[in-house]
Amino acid sequence: MAQILKGAPVVESINKRMTDDVEMLKNVGLAPTLGILRVGERPEDLSYEKGATKKAEAVGVAVRHVVLPADVTQEEFDKALRDLNEDKSVHGILMFRPLPDHLDSERARQMLDPAKDIDGCTDGSLAGVFTNSEVGFPPCTAQAALEVLDYYKVPLRGKRAAVVGRSLVVGRCAAMMLMHRDATVSICHTKTEDVASVTSLCDVVITAAGQLHYYGKEYAKESQTIIDVGINWDEAKGGISGDVDFETVEPVVKALTPVPGGVGAVTSCVLISHVVEAAKRAMAAERE
Repeated sequence: MAQILKGAPVVESINKRMTDDVEMLKNVGLAPTLGILRVGERPEDLSYEKGATKKAEAVGVAVRHVVLPADVTQEEFDKALRDLNEDKSVHGILMFRPLPDHLDSERARQMLDPAKDIDGCTDGSLAGVFTNSEVGFPPCTAQAALEVLDYYKVPLRGKRAAVVGRSLVVGRCAAMMLMHRDATVSICHTKTEDVASVTSLCDVVITAAGQLHYYGKEYAKESQTIIDVGINWDEAKGGISGDVDFETVEPVVKALTPVPGGVGAVTSCVLISHVVEAAKRAMAAERE
C-alpha cells in the first residue's frame, strides 16, 4: 500500500510559516497586500477571487480589489495595471486571464512587474525559474508539487525524476525546479515514444498530462513517488480525477498524491505565500 501524500498538512505548514512572516512584517510596519485585477464578472473569476481573498485574509494578508467593466478600454486597463505596479503598498498582483478579446493579453502579461507576479506568468518570472534566481515567482502549480515533495521529505538529490507534460505552467518549470534540487530529470510529452520506458526507471514522477487515468501501473515501479497534477472530469465517478489510474497504481508505488485532496489544495496556498515573500523582498530592498 502506498503512502498517500495529502495536501492538507502541507497547506497547514505553509499557513503557519506565512502567519509567522506576516506577524514579523506587521511588527516593522509593513502590511503584505494582494492586488486583484479583474475585468468583467466571469463566474469562474468570481469564484477564484472569493477563494483567494479568504485564504489571504486567513493569514493576515490584505486584499485590494480593482474591478474593471468588461468593455474597459485598453488605455484604462493599462493605467489600472500600471497603478498597481507602481503602488508600493501592493506587493503581489493577481491578474485574471484570459482578458476579453479586445484587450491585448500578451501586452498585459509583459507589463506586469515580475517582482509582483505572484502567478508566475511573466517572462521575468519564467527566467527566474530557469536561472534559479529571485526574479519573480514560479508558477504556483509547479511550486506546489515541490512543496509536497519537500513536506514529505522525498529525496531528490541524485534521484531519477520525470515530468510528464511540457507546458510552461507546470511541466518545464517543474523540471527546472527538480534539476535545481540535483535530480536527473527527463521531460516526457505527447511526442515521446514509449513514455513508460522512461517513467518506470524513475524515483519521482510529476504527471501533468491532462489525460484521465493516463498513468497506469506499467508506468510505475515499487520505489516511485508520484505527484499527480492532473485535474480531469471523471464521468464514471461524477467528479474530478487525476492523470493517475489510482486503483491500479496505488498498490504498486511507494507514495502518491490523491486527486482531489493533493496538489490542488496546495496551489492556491502557494499563491498567497508569494505575496508574503514579495513583501519580505520589498522590505529587504528598502533596507539596502
